[in-house]
Amino acid sequence: MPRGDSSLNMLIVAAILALGVGYYVPQTFSAKPAIESVKSSGDGAKSDSSAKPKAAAKSGWATSAAGRVEPIGGEVRIGAQLPGRVAEVLVALNDKVAAGDLLARLDDEELIGRVNAALAEATVRKRERDSAESSAGKLAQDRRSTEDAVANAERQLVQNRDEFDRAYKARRNGQEADVEKARDAVSKSKERLEQARANLRKALAADGLPAPTRPEVALTAARADLAAADAALERTRVRAASAGTILQVNAKAGETATPSPENPLIVIGDLSGLRVRAEIEERDIGKLRTGQAAIVRSDAFPGKDFEGKIATLGQALGPSRLGQRGPRKPTDVDVLEVIIDLAGQPPLLAGMRVDVFLKPDTTASAPQAN
Repeated sequence: MPRGDSSLNMLIVAAILALGVGYYVPQTFSAKPAIESVKSSGDGAKSDSSAKPKAAAKSGWATSAAGRVEPIGGEVRIGAQLPGRVAEVLVALNDKVAAGDLLARLDDEELIGRVNAALAEATVRKRERDSAESSAGKLAQDRRSTEDAVANAERQLVQNRDEFDRAYKARRNGQEADVEKARDAVSKSKERLEQARANLRKALAADGLPAPTRPEVALTAARADLAAADAALERTRVRAASAGTILQVNAKAGETATPSPENPLIVIGDLSGLRVRAEIEERDIGKLRTGQAAIVRSDAFPGKDFEGKIATLGQALGPSRLGQRGPRKPTDVDVLEVIIDLAGQPPLLAGMRVDVFLKPDTTASAPQAN
């Protein structure tokens, strides 16, 4: 009997221990998430309290947006007009250029041959026209003279451009050359050509003008071929579309250039002033107006504010071009493009990402026409 009592006592003790473990252990582990949740809620409270000053600081602005710095007139991306091998590049980074300056040249040997052949054909056709008997009256003679004037003006412009290109390259190579005189000659040649074309249009519109003769038609066709060859040759010249500073040079001699807006050969910008292109969400459009003051901040210059004013407001919403990556999604938000002119000469660089803060304006309304 004593042994039986002992075994019974041991079973009772074991049962009590099992009950205790089954009750206290789950309570202990279930308490840990509660403690962690309390800690996380405490941390969340701290983050909320730290976010309040930021929200309060931002509440002083009408709205804010991301932006990108660019030259005052925007970036001019110049590419090849036709495929070909890059024969030479005449500019480098930070060079100052004027409108019409030669930046690069594509291989042009084949096109020069076409121009020479077309010029020879036009010369022969003109001789045939002049030697043919004609009882043309005054109107026909006026048409002939104006056509000859246009042809001569076109050849003069081509020659003056060639002389300007030679002078420009000579000066870049350190040789003496009167580039400005050659540039002025090109400008005057363009004016004479425009005037000659205006006179030709007037002559062709005269009442009672007789039909052209066969030699005249042949000459007109030959001159058209010559003009097309000249235009094709000119497209091998990569010229500056406007005055500015060379911001990028992506062309190298010997490479093959192809017409592509995504891959320009040279990028030019007018750095006499800077502006910011920002994108405003649709909900904030009613807070904007032309002339509204703005502050621009950059991570590259911490603690510095750069002042500016809204110069242009877009008149239609569109997809974001500053922050979008990859194909457009249905959930993407459309934005309004805003141009902000910066005051003075800030040390910002074209292409920098910046933050734009617009000051509240009680007179702000819907975007105004520009």
